[in-house]
Amino acid sequence: MKIKSIFALSILLICGPMLSFVKEKAWSSKFLQLNKDASITYFPDEKGNTIPDFSLVGYHHGEKDLPRVKIVKTVEPVKGDAGTAIQSAINEVSALPVGKDGFRGAILLKKGDYSIAGAINIHTDGIVLMGEGNTAQGTRLIAAGKGSRSLLKVSGKGRITESGNRVKITDAYVPAGAKSFQVSSAKQFKAGDRIIVYRPGTDNWIHDLKMDQIVERDGTRQWKANEYNLSYEREITAVNGNKISIDNPIVMALDQQYGGGEVFKYDYNGRIKEVGIENILFESEYAGDTDEDHGWVAVDFDHIENGWISNVTSRFFGFGCVSLNSGAKNITVKKSRCFDAKSIITGSRRYSFNNNGQQNLFIDLETTEGRHDYVTGAKTCGPNVFYRSKSRNTHADIGPHHRWSSGTLYDNIDTDGEINVQDRGNWGSGHGWAGVTQVIWNCKVKAAAIQSPWVSGKNYAIGVQGLKVKGRLGDKPDGEWEGQYKTDLQPASLYEAQLKARGVKAPI
Repeated sequence: MKIKSIFALSILLICGPMLSFVKEKAWSSKFLQLNKDASITYFPDEKGNTIPDFSLVGYHHGEKDLPRVKIVKTVEPVKGDAGTAIQSAINEVSALPVGKDGFRGAILLKKGDYSIAGAINIHTDGIVLMGEGNTAQGTRLIAAGKGSRSLLKVSGKGRITESGNRVKITDAYVPAGAKSFQVSSAKQFKAGDRIIVYRPGTDNWIHDLKMDQIVERDGTRQWKANEYNLSYEREITAVNGNKISIDNPIVMALDQQYGGGEVFKYDYNGRIKEVGIENILFESEYAGDTDEDHGWVAVDFDHIENGWISNVTSRFFGFGCVSLNSGAKNITVKKSRCFDAKSIITGSRRYSFNNNGQQNLFIDLETTEGRHDYVTGAKTCGPNVFYRSKSRNTHADIGPHHRWSSGTLYDNIDTDGEINVQDRGNWGSGHGWAGVTQVIWNCKVKAAAIQSPWVSGKNYAIGVQGLKVKGRLGDKPDGEWEGQYKTDLQPASLYEAQLKARGVKAPI
């Protein structure tokens, strides 16, 4: 017993300082505090802006697991062009009634190869297209022959249309992170209403952002105010007097000196919902490594709300695995891979996982040979999240690509390339400021240029493991850098911590 006691004491003496060192090594951001009850306290800047809550993204805001849908149709591999057989199955299931669960049913594509000369289209609610594995031994859909195209296109139709009357937001300044604001009259609104929080573009905003002063080259277009009106989709959670509370936060400050903001109810007639794509390998035929006359996008979503893409792999496409267009909202893209793109390595190619929509979640992804692997486009309205994903042999940078994306979280991204949020100047036809309220959290990079725009908000580099660089134009305001090269950031994932703070389990 005496020997055991001496041994235990020795271990304690040896390990005690080590345990103390590990505990002291952990650190937290000055912008927020994780409390013992899992809630989060956010610390505002001098204008009241905070890091927003990014957790209400993805399929049904992350409050529902991806469903298992009953198989109602099975398709076997066929010789020759299989596109007709798959499209016929989709059309057949599209004619079925929608069940109480919101689905018509799932179509199972059995293991094997499906050569497709054209494209496959889903235009109807409640359909799941599933395979039996995203490897060569599973279900393989092949974009055969020539023709730059999306192999699988899931799309409703329509657009945002205004209903009711617009009302002005009366606060002089609504900071990023806010979930409520005052309006001139809230009489026409109630909890559950779907609204647009509208932020107009103005000439003085463009001027103060210096986007009417881009150094010109052939094809450069200075920014125009009427091209930068932003429409954020939100749902009202409460109305108290003339105070409106919303589900997802403001991700770009609404400032009266730049036109403030307005609110109106909206419809989106023709937008579909509850469509899923699962467990499929997508490949494109190609003539050579720089061939561009072949399959361009594996899976393309637009005009759809509450859908998902899970466990898919793409190989040899010119643009990417998944592209979500501006009408795609609350989509989860999960456990998917984009490998070995075939194209010239230059602009408008190799956007492995591309997002132009709102409230979308990209999680557990992997890429090789991409350019802009996890990327948003012009005027992309957040919040959106890229989480726990890896890129290798990348040829450009991750991040907002051009022309003012607002409200994106890049959380635990691991890349051998760069993550950049910057003024891209006259690249393209005048990319200019790529974005605002872009949060780079606990990411591993080769290098990063994180700048904040002259006005309208900040960008954040918190716990970045990698070199800090000046970027394209080094004379721009620095972003909020904190904890460069420091490990053990707490919370390790902002997205997961924000989920837990509202009582939602973390994704598997």
